[in-house]
Amino acid sequence: MANVVVNAVGDACPIPVVKATQALREVKEAGTVEVHVDNEIAVQNLTKLASSKNLKSFAEKKADKLFVVTITVDGPVNEDGNDCASCAADKRGNTVVAIASEHLGHGEAELGKILMKGFLFAVSQLEELPKTILFYNGGAKLTVEGSASLEDLKNMEAQGVEILTCGTCLDFYGLKDKLAVGSVTNMYTIVEKLANADKVIKQ
Repeated sequence: MANVVVNAVGDACPIPVVKATQALREVKEAGTVEVHVDNEIAVQNLTKLASSKNLKSFAEKKADKLFVVTITVDGPVNEDGNDCASCAADKRGNTVVAIASEHLGHGEAELGKILMKGFLFAVSQLEELPKTILFYNGGAKLTVEGSASLEDLKNMEAQGVEILTCGTCLDFYGLKDKLAVGSVTNMYTIVEKLANADKVIKQ
């Protein structure tokens, strides 16, 4: 299995995409191409590159100025598709998603969890990502270790989406030391984010 690491930290757009495209061309067997970059726009462009080639990608914020985008390949990569070789604008409006439960809707709890996982995945695939996702009450359980939605949330965080979880809620459930994505916030900030949003999606 081929595992290629591409260092594009400090490279201006479109260099990260160019380097990734070259690495993908050289992959002749199943494996991964792991691209290291230092900004969210590069992450967005790399995930679009993967999508244009029908490849799965996973992005994660490792530090303040370090993001890793891992593109999985099954063999030689199809050359067709738009390589997104020019810089794209950051497509995040001032939409805030507020999530107050680990379930979506009312009724069967297990079905609600499945629906919530699907909802967050769908949000991660939007052309225009939300600016912020707020988690409070039972929704706080979605941002901690073991959550089925961590991969989607980390992908969005790496692309610049602000992930905030209510600290009081984490304390109530005994989960503050289990937070696995985003940062802790308070109710004042939650209200402020909701009040200043252009659009609010509540679940």
